[in-house]
Amino acid sequence: MSKVTFTAPRRSGRVFHKMRVKAQGRGHDGRKFREVCETVVVNSHGGLLFLKNEIDEGEMIVLTNPDTDEEQECRVVFLGDAGDKGQRVGIEFLSPAPRFWGVDFEAGDSSN
Repeated sequence: MSKVTFTAPRRSGRVFHKMRVKAQGRGHDGRKFREVCETVVVNSHGGLLFLKNEIDEGEMIVLTNPDTDEEQECRVVFLGDAGDKGQRVGIEFLSPAPRFWGVDFEAGDSSN
């Protein structure tokens, strides 16, 4: 019997975009943290970044764009492998914020 896997299409296009953002939240140990981290991939609904602090999936963090001082509340939705730059962490904005990253996403992007 063969296994069929269905992957839902993404809500918005991804863009490889390296930028520094400030992150704050509670780590795996329950202690508050603040750090400057770096993004890998971003979209209107969130992104993937490297985080030095250990964090749990489902945890809430706040990201701040240092260029605009805009803040976005995010939910951790993915934890990847740890490396030299930190752990790969996928985050989802609580509400879409296509302008947060300072990137022009494709005109066909659905920001719902």
